[in-house]
Amino acid sequence: MNKRHGWWPVLALLSLLLSGSISANASHKKMNMEKKALIIIDVQNDYFKGGKMELFRPDAAADNIRRILEKCRKEGVPVIYIQHAADAAGGFLVANTTGAEIHPSVLPLPGEKIITKHYPNSFRETALLDYLKQIGVSNLIITGMMTHVCVDATTRAAKDLGFHCTVIADACATRALEVDHEKVSAADVQRALIGSLGFYYADIVNTQQYLMR
Repeated sequence: MNKRHGWWPVLALLSLLLSGSISANASHKKMNMEKKALIIIDVQNDYFKGGKMELFRPDAAADNIRRILEKCRKEGVPVIYIQHAADAAGGFLVANTTGAEIHPSVLPLPGEKIITKHYPNSFRETALLDYLKQIGVSNLIITGMMTHVCVDATTRAAKDLGFHCTVIADACATRALEVDHEKVSAADVQRALIGSLGFYYADIVNTQQYLMR
């Protein structure tokens, strides 16, 4: 038998195997992409300068969210906006006011999902869980405001519901609080809450670390 012809079945088999391997890897990458979603929580006007509940350095957090948002859009990662709508008694993020509108720095594109909530936990009495199941997501990239309320509540709920969570620390913002008549700085609130989430509920990274992935 001609040696050239004798090797042909082997080469054909190797080619087929390599092709299958490449195809499987591509499918695996696609599957991983489909299983991940970016959650942007309550980046709304009242949390910025001139708003009714101004946070500590909200613009820096929003700029980091914008950078992460650009990466996710480029990679085809689903983006889900959470928008709080409070009643008038809440004092801020009141439904149908300018303060409750999504901040211009991170405005959604047509077709990106916006879910309205009325409680700190973004899953409570909303369509979020059903939507995540519908699009096959199991990994959440969590950003937003306020770290000590809605980011915290949503991350803990997501973990309890079986999602793998990654919180991007410098893409979240908080404010100074008071405990026993003593002021706790925003930086200390942020460290405490992020540290607590990182102990069990989420992987913690910063924006630069996420962008390098």
